[in-house]
Amino acid sequence: MKNRRAVNRMSGNRNLPFAPILLLAFACAFLAAHRAEAQMQTASRGARVQRLYGEAQADEARGDLAGAAKRYQEILRIAPRLGPAYNNLGAVYVKEREFPKAVAVLEKGLKIAPGMTSASALLGIALYAMREYAQARAPLEAALRANPDDNNAEFLLANDLIKLGDYGVAELHLRRLAQREPKNQRVWYLLGQVYTELAEESYQQVDTINPNSVLSHEIRGDVMSSMKNYQGALLQYKKAVELGPREPGTHYKLGNAYWNLNDWPAATEQFQAELLNDPANCEAWWKLGDILLQQHMDPQQALGDVNKGLTLCPGLSDARLDRARALLLLNRPAEALPDLREAEKSTPDEPVVHFLLSQAYRRTGHMKQARAEMELFAKLEQSSRAKEVNQAQQMLKLRNAGKTATPHP
Repeated sequence: MKNRRAVNRMSGNRNLPFAPILLLAFACAFLAAHRAEAQMQTASRGARVQRLYGEAQADEARGDLAGAAKRYQEILRIAPRLGPAYNNLGAVYVKEREFPKAVAVLEKGLKIAPGMTSASALLGIALYAMREYAQARAPLEAALRANPDDNNAEFLLANDLIKLGDYGVAELHLRRLAQREPKNQRVWYLLGQVYTELAEESYQQVDTINPNSVLSHEIRGDVMSSMKNYQGALLQYKKAVELGPREPGTHYKLGNAYWNLNDWPAATEQFQAELLNDPANCEAWWKLGDILLQQHMDPQQALGDVNKGLTLCPGLSDARLDRARALLLLNRPAEALPDLREAEKSTPDEPVVHFLLSQAYRRTGHMKQARAEMELFAKLEQSSRAKEVNQAQQMLKLRNAGKTATPHP
């Protein structure tokens, strides 16, 4: 009996060193099983997310935005750290015009994944739609920094800056857009609006310094001239002349307003007065010659005046056309051709240029070129008239729309 106990004690002592190994083996097996279970759960969640994403996309394709929103909400319940799901849900809310919901979701998503460019753009769109212009600026700027050629983001940012009264920065963005989209009317319309606002700001600042100065009246006249309100501009330029009759530029601006109104005697008087103050005003010289041509008077004197203007300012392209006119009237068509060819390069779609070229070619014996230029003149003239009719129709539509529009409270 004693011997059996001794053997048992010895056997127990022999097994004792293996107990930690067995525990370690059990632990490893448990961890491996736990890891495998976690991987299976992750794979299962991933499969569910992929399935829900496909269903959400199908809902959107069918126009079922509410259904798509539910799918994305379920995805976020399963995977609350999945940034793109916030972006997609926010996009659905924007489409549904549920802008407060979109803002809440997109802000959460950007905290998780700050680099989501599309989420920044969508957040800017939602905030802008809510008229939260100050808040919309930062996400729109972030979206544009990430993608500098995103025309939509830049256009909306320019709109936002206009709402905030930051016209200088808005102008920079609109200029960039105009370079990339030169046929986009909305861009040019906004750019004109910005320039009007900047002019108004300048006018107010000049007025603040001295409301009855030469410059304050000139700026008012310039704003009216830019809107082709030449009668209104006349009043302001006259006041500028009264205050500064010896200051260069005052008589020219007044003369130019008369010139735009085809009041040739008054314009001539002011341009001559301007040249007493500033003999180097090339535009005054040119327009004195132009007035003579407009009245079919003394082409030789007109040529002299226009030549003085071009000597002072060789880049005065409009003056070249008048010099060609004068040379044709003086029966010097060969001399007119170089100016007409230069005018054609700078304004290829101007019908008058091609009419005068036809005359010059015909009178120098180049009948083939004369016929080609006359055909081009007829084509451009017809296109120009059609454009004028279309513009008149558009203006009429705008007036009618203004009469029938419901006023905002």
